[in-house]
Amino acid sequence: MDTTRLTRRARIALTVAAGSALAAVAVQIPSTATAGTAAHGATTHGTSAHGSSVTAYDDTYYKDALGKTGPELEKALHGIISSTQTGKLSYDQVWDALKDTDEDPANKANVILLYSGRSQSKNSSGGNPDDWNREHVWAKSHGDFGTATGPGTDIHHLRPADVSVNSTRGNKDFDNGGTEVGEAPGNYTDDDSFEPRDADKGDVARMILYMAVRYDGEDGFPDLEPNDKVDNGSAPNIGRLSVLKQWSKQDPPSAFEQHRNQVIFDKYQHNRNPFIDHPEWVDEIW
Repeated sequence: MDTTRLTRRARIALTVAAGSALAAVAVQIPSTATAGTAAHGATTHGTSAHGSSVTAYDDTYYKDALGKTGPELEKALHGIISSTQTGKLSYDQVWDALKDTDEDPANKANVILLYSGRSQSKNSSGGNPDDWNREHVWAKSHGDFGTATGPGTDIHHLRPADVSVNSTRGNKDFDNGGTEVGEAPGNYTDDDSFEPRDADKGDVARMILYMAVRYDGEDGFPDLEPNDKVDNGSAPNIGRLSVLKQWSKQDPPSAFEQHRNQVIFDKYQHNRNPFIDHPEWVDEIW
């Protein structure tokens, strides 16, 4: 039994019982809204005097989360990102969405593949070894949520990936170490874990932590939680949390990742990954 997970849930329960938890109500920003843009349309970020990120959405989308920490922050973010996810895709619709969210800014006919970083034709999606397919970063077997509309189709954690590299990752937890993946140098794997290349480490961490906050056992979906283990199997857990936190610091949000978050917000799900906008919130919760 994961005592860390139970402890976090217990703290949240006590907070709610004390009447201090935030009611999960958020303001939906119209899908036409945009933030300031940088290279490739990325959301611009400033820094406050206290070292926290400042985004164009702090006075609107995140207003009910600002100033909170720990269980209260997690509760507030869950309310925001779940209530504003008004666009929900089928698994077939994910194909076309990924062609948009992961478009190569240098070649609009291509997408950038997770793990390998290769730019590849949008039309080469399929099942052949050198095609690209839909990688569930939170492996769908970790909680057995399948591909019905819900966590299995949430494009905040679905990315295009080379078919054979995706197969090598399989449903392994994330950790450091292993043997380098020949087809995708910079990635490493062993019997129970997968280490992405440096350029994707933070992306992976923030996608995993988004899923943990978004899906907490409501609406018939499993209660997803990161833990500090590997080889989690079918439990609704993925590790290692300590390594994911390290990766998030090591590889801060890139322009590509920020742009992807914006496209999902504007055109598809209308919710945001808060750890891309506010990476400092990782340590505030975990």
